Amino acid sequence: MSGPLPAFAYAFAKHQGVVLLGVDDATGRARVGLREDADPAALLEARRSLGIGLDVELLPRTAFDRRLSELYADAALAGGADDLDLPGDLDALAGDIPATADLLDAQDDAPVIRLINGLIAEAARIGASDVHIEPFESALVVRMRVDGVMREALRLPGRIAPLLVSRVKVMARLDIAEKRLPQDGRIGLAMGSKALDVRVSTLPARGGERVVLRILDKDQGTLSLEGLGMQPGVLDALQRALRVPNGIVLVTGPTGAGKTTTLYAALAALNDGRRNILTVEDPVEYAIDGVGQTQVNARVGMSFAAGLRAILRQDPDVVMVGEVRDPETAQIAVQASLTGHLVLSTVHTNDAPGAVTRLRDMGIEPFLLASSLRLVLAQRLLRRLCTACRKPLVGDGLRSALALLGQGANDAANHAGPAAGGGATATGAATVATLYRATGCAQCSHTGYAGRLGIHEALEVDERLRHLIGAGADEDALADAAFARGGRLGDAARAAVLRGHTTLEEAMRVTRQELQDHGVV
Repeated sequence: MSGPLPAFAYAFAKHQGVVLLGVDDATGRARVGLREDADPAALLEARRSLGIGLDVELLPRTAFDRRLSELYADAALAGGADDLDLPGDLDALAGDIPATADLLDAQDDAPVIRLINGLIAEAARIGASDVHIEPFESALVVRMRVDGVMREALRLPGRIAPLLVSRVKVMARLDIAEKRLPQDGRIGLAMGSKALDVRVSTLPARGGERVVLRILDKDQGTLSLEGLGMQPGVLDALQRALRVPNGIVLVTGPTGAGKTTTLYAALAALNDGRRNILTVEDPVEYAIDGVGQTQVNARVGMSFAAGLRAILRQDPDVVMVGEVRDPETAQIAVQASLTGHLVLSTVHTNDAPGAVTRLRDMGIEPFLLASSLRLVLAQRLLRRLCTACRKPLVGDGLRSALALLGQGANDAANHAGPAAGGGATATGAATVATLYRATGCAQCSHTGYAGRLGIHEALEVDERLRHLIGAGADEDALADAAFARGGRLGDAARAAVLRGHTTLEEAMRVTRQELQDHGVV
């Protein structure tokens, strides 16, 4: 065999249910996957196209769809704006745009369409959460947020900006003539079998309109609580809180910490058909069958508080409020929990004890808070080390990292257990810690990281904490009572480093304040 065989055309593979899985160099035969409900006659055309013998593997529909998305994730637009199928890379798509000023008339905007769809599909392929289209006087910069960190993807002439923005507005059904006011919209797309929901936000700026595309992979909306990677103690505490018929369960953390994903996983666990579950969100990110979801609309007076008041008249068992951001919403949520409803929500605080103080600052009486609060879960997301290219720390680098981890390194290593896969080790009192550094390879786009993992702290309100909250205790007193034996965010970050799941640098980037509070750095 001379060189790799070309894959089948995407349209043929999708509609006929045949994908090329590889070629066996020993036998010279091609391995193809056939969807279980496909017409076997498609194999004749596949055999004619390849010109070699076939070994056929029958694939269930879900497995076939997954392989199709994986194999054609680098494909461009084939079936129109609603089906992304991406050949080529972003630089090639950008190169298709003519360099003449006549493009501003844009009678043929096919290159712009291909570029926009290429950007969205590339973002979905690499797992980006957001695409930023940023016009400046000298250039148009496209950046993507991957694993919580911004990364430049493309740089184009500034004159291209109005074309890209207008095309995005058309796709999101926004007013292309309105350039002075911010606008919000949505785009529904598919990439093979993967359904994507793209939230669009435009903002007038000095260099032109900035656009942010939030990529929502609908597959991520079906995560289970067990799939979130929580520590066993945290998972048990959350599941106990969800089994209580009334009360408030809060998830806290900064923007992008995965709070909404955790709430959706909790709703999925509660959604057994025996409960009436209603939500009010801003916006509704993932549709969940069996759950009534309402979206905030400030322009018509539909706030969190107004939506919460309305859904309490719909005979709910479980209520999810996207965020407690004002005293009115907080008051209604507490009253709802005291009248027999289980209320799930989020609040922006740095840690779990801080949520108690925040609610008190919103005017909630301590005795009401003590009666209604069941659990506060604080979380962060750390970038996970790429296992294909991570390198063990040795010598002075290892000793310096362990010194920065502080006196608690041994305790955290004991809690983490021995790291798998070997690597550099530092031996302490009855403990072995394995630390790595990020290097970078093609698999992780030369960042050294691939994917993210969650770290959590759970403040479960027991009788002792209920008494402290009712007495108006401060955050330090609550933390001392709840985490006397560890379990803070800093402890979870330190354990993740010592397990070899992430680097000390990444843990410090995300949780530096928590580590400082514990005297680690």
